[in-house]
Formats: sequence, C-alpha cells, structure tokens
Amino acid sequence: MAILYDLHPENPQPRRIDEICDSLRKGAIMLYPTDTVYAIGCDLNSKSAVQRVRQLKQLSNDKPLTFLCSSLSNIADYAGVTDEAYRIMKRVIPGPYTFLLPATKAVPKLVMSPKRKTTGIRVPDHPICQAILTELNNPIISTSAHLPDEEGEFPTIGLEKARLFDILESQVDMIIDNSLEPGFDVSTILDMTSDPPSIIRQGLGWEALQNWVTVEV
Repeated sequence: MAILYDLHPENPQPRRIDEICDSLRKGAIMLYPTDTVYAIGCDLNSKSAVQRVRQLKQLSNDKPLTFLCSSLSNIADYAGVTDEAYRIMKRVIPGPYTFLLPATKAVPKLVMSPKRKTTGIRVPDHPICQAILTELNNPIISTSAHLPDEEGEFPTIGLEKARLFDILESQVDMIIDNSLEPGFDVSTILDMTSDPPSIIRQGLGWEALQNWVTVEV
C-alpha cells in the first residue's frame, strides 16, 4: 500500500517534501502531479527504481525515459545545448515542453535512447515538482501514469484522480495529492537535435513555438 502525501498545491509543506525525497533516495517510486499529467517517477540515479518504472509501464530498455530538471542551467549538466536551442528554451522554460537533446555522460544508460544517444528533459512549471527537485538536488523520472492493459490500450487515460489512485496504490510506494484534478494534456515534444529544431508532438503550449521551430505533425 502506497503512502499518501497531501501537499498544498502552491506551497508544499517542507517536512513532507523532505520525507518524499528521503524515500526517493532509497529507491522509492511515486505517483505525482506535474504541469501536464500525473506521472510515475523516481530518482534519476536510482537504477533499481528506474527499472521498476520500466516494468510498471511495460517499457523495454530501448525506450527512452523523460526526466525533470529544476532549471535551464541544470539541463546543461545532462545534455548538450546549442546557442539556438538555448535561445528557444529560455523563452518557454519552465513549461509543458519536453526537449530531445544529445545526452551527456551524466545521463544513465537505462534512461537515454541507446541508438541516438539522446535524452528527453523537461523543466516543469509546478510548485510540487520544483520543491522535490530542489530538495532532492537530482532530476526525477517523469513518465505519464497511463498504463497499458492486456490489449495494449491505456485504460487510465481520462480517469478521475480517485480512480487513478485506486489502480496504482499497490504498484507505487508513494502517492502525492495536491487537491486538484489531474490534467490530461501531454507536453509538447521538441527535437532540438534537428536543424532547425522541430515539434514532433503537439501538446500543451505548442502554438507559442510556431514562429521559432518547424512543425512536423
């Protein structure tokens, strides 16, 4: 049974953030709110926890995982950022955008795309995510809490929060509740390795990027 943490949506309680981060350091996985959808996550550098997330989502090791960083400067620790990419990212960070970037050696192999050597990184505009990132001082995995059933469909899409919690409470170690219903719109994905950078998935906020990048979809 997962431990439930009720956090204030704008000013999460520091003591509870400390407890959550202590568990993440020990390899726990969590269900938590982001500025897009509810996500399943863990400490980026906990290999056992990352593997558990993969098993829960039924993702093979060749499927890359997105992770959250606290800021643009933090992204530079994990990815190569060109001047053009920096200018675009600076305009929209923090926000509902996932950036595909060349991975540095700081990115665990279990997280990155093994063929392209790229990684997906976000800087969320969300108080709870930012509080966890600050206290943990480490990126956290962020993969949507949409789970496939036996037919490969995703029955958790569009569910109310209470039902989502019921389905996942036996599969994660912590559930974080911020008293708000979850969003159902995914992030916009930008491929920053292409020239020029391009949108490869239209999600929240994609219209704001039309003047700066190529739209592929």
